[in-house]
Amino acid sequence: MTLQIDIVDFVAGARAARGVAVVIDVFRAFSVACYAFAGGVSRVIPVGEIEVARRLKRENPAFLAIGERHARKLEGFDFGNSPTEIVSANLSGKTLLHTTHAGTQGLVNAIHADVVLTGALVNAAAICRYIRALAPERVSIVRMGREAVERSDEDDLCAELLAARLRGEPFDTSTLRDRLRGTRSALKFFDPQATWAPERDFELCTDADRFDFVLRLNRASEPPFLERIDS
Repeated sequence: MTLQIDIVDFVAGARAARGVAVVIDVFRAFSVACYAFAGGVSRVIPVGEIEVARRLKRENPAFLAIGERHARKLEGFDFGNSPTEIVSANLSGKTLLHTTHAGTQGLVNAIHADVVLTGALVNAAAICRYIRALAPERVSIVRMGREAVERSDEDDLCAELLAARLRGEPFDTSTLRDRLRGTRSALKFFDPQATWAPERDFELCTDADRFDFVLRLNRASEPPFLERIDS
């Protein structure tokens, strides 16, 4: 049976996703989440609304809050949405609350999919291995884009990579950084005044196939949380 691959966009696409949903946010939410798990976090709780994240933080003071709107760190949060911040932090055993303008909105809205995974370049190979092991009939690739309202080159490219590999087609990852460096989404990383988006974030987010695990949304508890599954 031929695998059906649907490529959809934004929150509406997440709501339409069926089968295995891969919600993509390369710059930077789901790259951040991967680096957090590599740094030893136990759980990441994706949250749509800022006030919900703040309430959960009040109720659970030991939780750490990561968040952004318009790419900038939210007031009172422990971290912004920057992998550079995350790789230098001591996160062992911690639970993170994570709310972003695009990526986490897709996760919380993919309510009709059987399986929900995060999508990023840093664990793209692991995602494809995991999906092939599940042997689903349908995969929905959700590109969250810029603030979940506009397509972005990095999420488009990640979707192309995932779809090609799931079809068994070759895809050259050696040129990913060069292809993305001059894009609109990447400009902030090379702007010295954009201190909330350090240049190293670009390098970390475009380090394709760095991690051998997937992040799957566990909806058996409330609130749902991301868990690491080695692939």
